Amino acid sequence: MLTGKQKRYLRSLAHHLQPIFQVGKGGTNDHLIRHIEEAIETRELLKVSVLNNCGEDPKEIGPELAAGSGAELVQVIGKTIVLYKESKKHKTIELP
Repeated sequence: MLTGKQKRYLRSLAHHLQPIFQVGKGGTNDHLIRHIEEAIETRELLKVSVLNNCGEDPKEIGPELAAGSGAELVQVIGKTIVLYKESKKHKTIELP
């Protein structure tokens, strides 16, 4: 579980990142979650964009993606979701 200070720090790091995954009208599925698990192991921090044609609410998709990939939900702002998971092999982010 992340503290407020840690979330604030991760949000500042994520500000300059571009979303690398998009959730479309198909919503979330196992295929998307598996790709997020692989990417978050190397990057630790990533953004997911929810497209306008997606029928689900981003505030519902965020916790679903976090739980499925074993990551921490840092932030859901608008249609952008920020996820963090500490990497075992490629650790680059030191939390305060």
